Amino acid sequence: MKLKNFLIYIISIVVVVGGLVWIARPGQNDIADPTAAIVSTLTTPENQYDFGTISMANGKVSKIFTITNSSAEPMQIEKIYTSCMCTEASLILGSPSANSGQTLRFGPFGMPGHGLVPKVNQALDAGESAEIEVVFDPNAHGPAGVGAIERIVFVEEKGRQPLELKIKAMVTP
Repeated sequence: MKLKNFLIYIISIVVVVGGLVWIARPGQNDIADPTAAIVSTLTTPENQYDFGTISMANGKVSKIFTITNSSAEPMQIEKIYTSCMCTEASLILGSPSANSGQTLRFGPFGMPGHGLVPKVNQALDAGESAEIEVVFDPNAHGPAGVGAIERIVFVEEKGRQPLELKIKAMVTP
């Protein structure tokens, strides 16, 4: 008789926990609409770049994108991350020709889930520009990494859609 009561107890717990999990699951209305965020104040004259055909034998390639705070207010770059572990991005503030003569570099930042992606938390004044250096390593995926690639770098500011910088290439051995 005790075994029967124990089994009923276990089955009841499983049913209750299963019911709670079922009720707590995200529904269609619970999922945030990514297009509902406000458009980024960051702009760029060029948001994609094609490296063309690149060889694994020649190693890493890089591209510098210029981004500008197109709003009338200062803004804060919160995060920079990439769509793949083979791609890194760094934020470059200032220029050697500026009054201070200093260039500040933050990063490199990579793909979430492949190590810690720290927050950037760097401000850009209204109309101020910065650079994002994107570095792609064609050897990161090993010999199977040949063929067409497309990668994205996301530059986020709080409460707004991220600015997307895209690269593509045809990788050969």
